[in-house]
Amino acid sequence: MGVRRDLKRAQQRGDLASRTEVELIRDESGTVREVRTAPMAPRPTTGSTADLPFTNAGEAPEAVVLRRQEGAVWRPVTAAAFAAEVTATAKGLIAAGLEPGGRVAVMSRTRYEWTVLDFAIWAAGGQTVPVYATSSAEQVEWIVRDSGARFAVVESDGNADTVATGTAGHPEPPRMWRLDEDALGRLAVLGREVPDEEVTKRRAALTPDTVATICYTSGTTGRPKGCVLTHANLHAEAANTVELLHPVFQEVTGQVASTLLFLPLAHILGRTLQIACLTARIELGHFPSIKPDELRPALRRFRPTFLVGVPYLFEKIHDTGRATAEKIGRGASFDRADRVGVRFGEAYLNKFLGTGKGPRAGLYALWALYDLLVYRRIRKELGGRMRYAISGGSPLDRDLNLFFYAAGIIVYEGYGLTETTAAATIVPPLKPRPGTVGLPVPGTAVRIADDGEVLITGGVVFGAYWNNTAATDAVLGDGWFATGDLGSLDQDGYLTITGRKKDILITKGGKNVSPAVLEDRLRSRSPVGQCIVVGDNRAYVAALITLDPEAVAHWLSVHKLPADTPMSEIVRDPRILADIQKAVDHANQAVSRAESIRRFALVEGEFTEDNGLLTPSLKIKRHAVMTVFAQEIEALYGD
Repeated sequence: MGVRRDLKRAQQRGDLASRTEVELIRDESGTVREVRTAPMAPRPTTGSTADLPFTNAGEAPEAVVLRRQEGAVWRPVTAAAFAAEVTATAKGLIAAGLEPGGRVAVMSRTRYEWTVLDFAIWAAGGQTVPVYATSSAEQVEWIVRDSGARFAVVESDGNADTVATGTAGHPEPPRMWRLDEDALGRLAVLGREVPDEEVTKRRAALTPDTVATICYTSGTTGRPKGCVLTHANLHAEAANTVELLHPVFQEVTGQVASTLLFLPLAHILGRTLQIACLTARIELGHFPSIKPDELRPALRRFRPTFLVGVPYLFEKIHDTGRATAEKIGRGASFDRADRVGVRFGEAYLNKFLGTGKGPRAGLYALWALYDLLVYRRIRKELGGRMRYAISGGSPLDRDLNLFFYAAGIIVYEGYGLTETTAAATIVPPLKPRPGTVGLPVPGTAVRIADDGEVLITGGVVFGAYWNNTAATDAVLGDGWFATGDLGSLDQDGYLTITGRKKDILITKGGKNVSPAVLEDRLRSRSPVGQCIVVGDNRAYVAALITLDPEAVAHWLSVHKLPADTPMSEIVRDPRILADIQKAVDHANQAVSRAESIRRFALVEGEFTEDNGLLTPSLKIKRHAVMTVFAQEIEALYGD
């Protein structure tokens, strides 16, 4: 399997294998309470993120830095062409009245123009205020009013209507352009009389400490808070992760690195990914949807060498593989391939890390068989060239990670928040450890507080919430950001996230239960869609579960039932209940009996952003779900 051989070769290169400098701080009992990593990219003393397109254009004008989709074709965009488009757009914003330090709201799905706008706003001396394309008029009203954005660039007529409705009562609603009506072209025409030197002058006035963006949290509870991120924050994130990962991944693949960006650019992870790609001149494409059935054809055409995604994507790729196998009568074979993959991945990783002998001959033979039958199909679904991926947003099921490893794709997990400019930790590329979220990003430190809360400090940590001193003071103390997440550090300093501090359930028996562990494992098993674990001040732990629509359609087909079978019948079918029980049993394997799920309820419908039960970054709004399904939860504890 090529990826393992290549990793071993990279590991043998001392300059790659020993690049991360780690300092561990232990308490009196020998437990690791703090871990620090040295920066790989020094903090800049001058300049800003706005310089990137122009640096690339000066150093390598013909280098392909992006690919822009035109129908089924991905047209290359050179560094020189990208810088020219950024300049033309920046001049248009200046002509429209954008002052240094002014703010521009961008409300759009992920697309090429978003990246142009981000750099153009910075080049004009402004600050970007990203808005999720699915935001409501009420959310837009708050973000525009709170940030003071005087301009807005939206994708569609629908987005324009939302902004217009939300800001109708403002004394001065923002001036607006639509991407679907050639916003960049219109801005270029508007700025024709502005000299290029004005852009150069404004860009030169920026410093690392200049505010780059006000990025609003997705708001699982209450109003979103605007995280103030500077150009130094963005540099600390992008430059250090590039220095950590890119040399190793180049050695592993021997290919020109490329990735398809499909994460929402209103989310900080997508924003920092595009900055990192331009920093390393990694070819970047854009796709507007994270829905697997829409994304898979794009992956097959673009053929990326790596991806950055969320666990949902990897779960659905796995589920699609199983569904495809079932359609051709090989469902049992896929299940065996799954089990073999987990065993093989575990054994090979142990060998790679020097903690075991590796797979025996019989396991190797089984892997080779299932590579022909199953694993290669997974690789094909992802374009055929992908060798590694980065997963963030929530923990990825360890067995699922090992399955992808057996399929020739190493998934590195990371952990972070908007307040940490995306990743604060990431698994080092030559020291994988599935089940953890790795070590601090270079230049960052992680500490575990006495109550188990994860604290973070370093160049990636934000400086303040916009217009919200009280909220800032509540989470930034003594230079450490209190994340609200619970976690632990192992003896090598690798972080494991165990749950949200505010989500901890305490049963009537006094048992503290973190629902995240159970929920993450539940969601990794088809046909589960979304779920929440309940049990606070109850006699036992229970779960509320929805069904994944794609999995339901496949299940109906396999069982030769009508495609229009009412959901009210499906959720009562003993066969689907048996499948869900298997998922519950899988989740319960990770916890003690006192923490295990005793009962569950299948409910009709889904938890979605449209019905207000999910945030745009796919996080469950627990309070909203428990309010909507209060009756069903009470029934779980009835006789």
